[in-house]
Amino acid sequence: MRDIAVFSGSAHPDLAAEVCAHLGVPLSPTRVSRFANDCLEVQLQANCRERDVFLIQPLVKPVQEHLVELLLMCDAARGASAGRITVVMPHYSYARSDKKDAPRISLGGRLVADLLVAAGASRVLAMTLHAPQVHGFFSVPVDHLHALRELAAHFRQYDLTRTTVVSPDLGNAKEAAAFARMIGAQVAAGAKQRYADDRVTISSVIGDVAGRDVIVLDDEIAKGSTVLELLQRLRESGPRSIRIACTHGLFAAGALKRLTEQSDVLEIVCTNTVPVPDHEEYRAHQDKVRVLSIAPALAEAVRRIHNGESVSALFDAPRDE
Repeated sequence: MRDIAVFSGSAHPDLAAEVCAHLGVPLSPTRVSRFANDCLEVQLQANCRERDVFLIQPLVKPVQEHLVELLLMCDAARGASAGRITVVMPHYSYARSDKKDAPRISLGGRLVADLLVAAGASRVLAMTLHAPQVHGFFSVPVDHLHALRELAAHFRQYDLTRTTVVSPDLGNAKEAAAFARMIGAQVAAGAKQRYADDRVTISSVIGDVAGRDVIVLDDEIAKGSTVLELLQRLRESGPRSIRIACTHGLFAAGALKRLTEQSDVLEIVCTNTVPVPDHEEYRAHQDKVRVLSIAPALAEAVRRIHNGESVSALFDAPRDE
């Protein structure tokens, strides 16, 4: 592919390298340094002039460091006369700050979107945003991918004749219903109320789960409090088996350990939108964890953006495996 330049920040270079391998283009080098006063400096070490530039950077821990790094990458590309700058953001963590549900709180999802555009972003490629309205926070085009095809391809290896896809809440029910249609399953949802970031209650599960094989589907799992609460309600109905699936496997604050220690959870499936936890906790429980790659989907979307082709057509028919 000519006239394309792909750069990665420090958040997830392995994913960027995999995307470039599928595209058949080199991953251009980026130098990130720090001044004595702790300020970051970014240099894109390849020609950007009049080229189609793609900057790959999920906003993962430490989120603020990676956000500033991404903003500086955008500014560097704009200053280098890039023809177009597309931010490839597999995980937009600030998408959770999408509504004003208490007095005098900030709408971080919109603010960060404005910052990216102000820094020079011409377009955004995102994966499974926390809520549909986050699309509207950006004043530039947004191509919004999802990982339902990758997840569906994984679960089709099982007998799905008695399967119910369960959304932890009604907000995610539409995505759960779409996933259920893909695999020919029923759908159910939890009646959830959130009191704090790590304190939720689910009063009941709406739908048929008794004696069925349950797939709990969420967009992301951070502390895991919602999923653990849902498992309690599901057990009251007596499902035959339980598996957990999500796009963004953040697994913060010991969540992976808590989930894998649930004896009735057979499997936890996520994608590599964020780095796979490379620590003792993950290695101790990796027999239950499956990480699927979304690099082929991101690479195909990048190729279509570069060639001026439809990105939404990616979801019209199954991709070749």
